[in-house]
Amino acid sequence: MPGSWPPHELPYLTDDNCEVTSAVSPRYNCIAWAAGNDTRNWWPDPMGIGHWPPGIPREVTVDAFMQAYGTHGYILCFDSSLEEGLEKIALYGITNPDGSVIPTHASLQLESGQWTSKLGPLEDVRHETVDDVRGPVYGRLICCMSRPRVR
Repeated sequence: MPGSWPPHELPYLTDDNCEVTSAVSPRYNCIAWAAGNDTRNWWPDPMGIGHWPPGIPREVTVDAFMQAYGTHGYILCFDSSLEEGLEKIALYGITNPDGSVIPTHASLQLESGQWTSKLGPLEDVRHETVDDVRGPVYGRLICCMSRPRVR
């Protein structure tokens, strides 16, 4: 395995589709990383410990995460395919027995069409497809958002 994560947590992330691109760092998380921030953790905790955009509900819901990314110009889009001139974020989640979805992870699409993810407090990785980080910890792809690519 190329990194320090437990293979059973990310069973589709392999030596063949993944490259570690940074050292372990608890300074920031995947939600921040997908938004272009590697200096702090983003999380909507009700105590206000994690960074969260002002005016966005501090709740762990897909809607709140979409609103948070919306403050950076992202809007809902139809799929994860590479589109010239667009930068995409993929939001992942776990579905509860009642059908509600808990957001768990976000990835950012690179200009190459590959994806980059921050794996909790562990490494950043570049992976081939949006589905490479699905599994028991992050769940599945819930939605994608896009904005014009910032040069």
